[in-house]
Amino acid sequence: PCCLISTVKMRPTPDFRHLDPDCVYEPAEDTFLVLDAIEMEEEFLKNLKPMICAEIGTGSGVVITHLAKVLGQSSTFFLATDINPHAAHCAKLTADNNHITNIDFIVTDLNANFSPVLCGSVDVLIFNPPYVVTPSSEVGSNDIVASWAGGSHGREVLDRLLPHISTLLSHRGVFYLVAIPQNNIGDIETVLC
Repeated sequence: PCCLISTVKMRPTPDFRHLDPDCVYEPAEDTFLVLDAIEMEEEFLKNLKPMICAEIGTGSGVVITHLAKVLGQSSTFFLATDINPHAAHCAKLTADNNHITNIDFIVTDLNANFSPVLCGSVDVLIFNPPYVVTPSSEVGSNDIVASWAGGSHGREVLDRLLPHISTLLSHRGVFYLVAIPQNNIGDIETVLC
């Protein structure tokens, strides 16, 4: 028998007990996958010394709060967006309840309200998009349905953001994205490269 022992220091998940699951997507397997990726990449992320980190579609705020905790109290500027006003409020409470004060939360569609100043400046960009294949009619709401309704191939929301990734990222910027096989991962890779 073989046993894999991880040397990654696991941090507790940020407290999100205040979340109302009727209004905001509750952290699930996809969220924890991103948290694990952040922890596995901790040394890389710290060495990157990011000046600007952004999460699009923050939902509960657990991911951006976790990233801020991993990077520690630094001069990094953290920004998180969500189209759902309940989610943006919940994300702010998540940060506050976990003693993280250097995150700005914006209610907006994807990166619509990002200042042109941010173009070419984002060192870490995270997006756990609504990737579930659904009827296109479910896409575009600003409530909890926006957190999972991905439309055709689960890509309708993601496809609106993909053309902007290269203009948002700094020359050393990294992009963390959650996708499933139904999203046609090979095509996503082609678009990004």
